[in-house]
Amino acid sequence: MKHIVLNRIKTPDGTILISRHRHDYVTYVDKNGETYMVDGGMDYLKRNVNNPPFEELSIYSDAPHENIRQGFYWGTRGKDGSQPVEFKPLKALDTEHIEAIIQTQTHQPNWRVEIFKAELAFRKKSS
Repeated sequence: MKHIVLNRIKTPDGTILISRHRHDYVTYVDKNGETYMVDGGMDYLKRNVNNPPFEELSIYSDAPHENIRQGFYWGTRGKDGSQPVEFKPLKALDTEHIEAIIQTQTHQPNWRVEIFKAELAFRKKSS
């Protein structure tokens, strides 16, 4: 079963809209005057129904790992957990951070854990 890794569209004026979690409803008024929206994060894709075409840029778990490592984002509050949440692409996370996520974030679905493991294998193979 494939899963949503990145919920993203590009509007006609080139603006990228990303919904990062289930109730992350993001809207934007394009230069053409139309309002575009994305919602659903990694749980579902929700779009406007009556808008002119937009470019679908979502990534799924069956994509090549090179695409996943650029499109899969993880929210982090830094090493001590006190910074504001920053969403970083998988490729930008430290190896130690990925290992800590696998060990401590036991509530993650298996498909996400497999993405982290695939990234570690990718780094090992690339070094």
